[in-house]
Amino acid sequence: MIDPRFYERLGPIAASRLAGDAEVRGPGDRLISGAASLADAGPEDVAFFQGKLARDAEAPAVRAGALFVTPDLAERFAASGAVLLVTRAPRAAFARAVPLLVRERGFTPGAPLIDPTAEIEPGARLDPGVVVGPGARIGAEAHLGANAVIGPGVCIGRRSRVGPNAAISFALVGDDVAILGGAIIGQSGFGVAPGPGGPVDVPQLGRAILMDRVTIGACSTVDRGAFGDTVVGEDAKIDNLSQIAHNVVVGRGVVMAAYAGISGSVRIGDGAMLGGRVGIADHRVIGAGAQIAAGSGVLDDIPAGETWGGYPAKPLRRWVREGAWLSRAAAAGKKDDRG
Repeated sequence: MIDPRFYERLGPIAASRLAGDAEVRGPGDRLISGAASLADAGPEDVAFFQGKLARDAEAPAVRAGALFVTPDLAERFAASGAVLLVTRAPRAAFARAVPLLVRERGFTPGAPLIDPTAEIEPGARLDPGVVVGPGARIGAEAHLGANAVIGPGVCIGRRSRVGPNAAISFALVGDDVAILGGAIIGQSGFGVAPGPGGPVDVPQLGRAILMDRVTIGACSTVDRGAFGDTVVGEDAKIDNLSQIAHNVVVGRGVVMAAYAGISGSVRIGDGAMLGGRVGIADHRVIGAGAQIAAGSGVLDDIPAGETWGGYPAKPLRRWVREGAWLSRAAAAGKKDDRG
């Protein structure tokens, strides 16, 4: 669901107007007012499907009012009831259609640094140069450091601290949260679709949610969700220079050391611990209480409670055994070379 605190709806618009170069199959005058993922789209939304289906596999259930889809799959979706917008690049076509339906809320031109519609609770402290956008809410006893930028609609909880030069947008921040200097919360995630004219940025329509007592380190980033939310759970501690991509869910009490890079749609269970410079591939699941050694590259799911390390990461004992074997093999090779 598109949060009206952060996004303005521009529709409704006839499906045929969204089509661009796509072929329209169905009632092109059907009115569309929003955009969503295929799983979440309703009768007034446009969505896209760009994937593979086995010959005998059923097409996913569709409730969307309009759907961008490839020519080879159009017949599979013909009975869905959606207006089909047939194109060889559905995701790129969807990206071009979204700005006709949804616009990000921005700052009011000519407004003072603290927008008059912002709500500042008693005891909040704002250092010089702080910018607070329209409709934003700052909780009691919160502290915003010099030149921090709080975007339209953003909510900052009570007693939370935002460091100097941090920027927060499209975000809901809980109580007692610490966001250190230079951190960027809620910017667009890395969504890129190949199109006939080259790569196209896919609009990101979700939010970033930081729950109570979270710490986000200096110069770290938490991207907002593509459609849903990026969530950092209660008491999670994220070190400096870390990257949390769109639609990631970080569990309660997770500890993540510096230079961590978490790709899109990763799920990290409660109490997991990540050493410095850990990288996790997209759509992986890290179980509760798992531990990952520093410098590891995670390409597979990690079961709850296990300790993994290496590149590609694997269970710790296996990683250590393989390292020991390789060391012995290298030493034996040197002996053979010397005769």
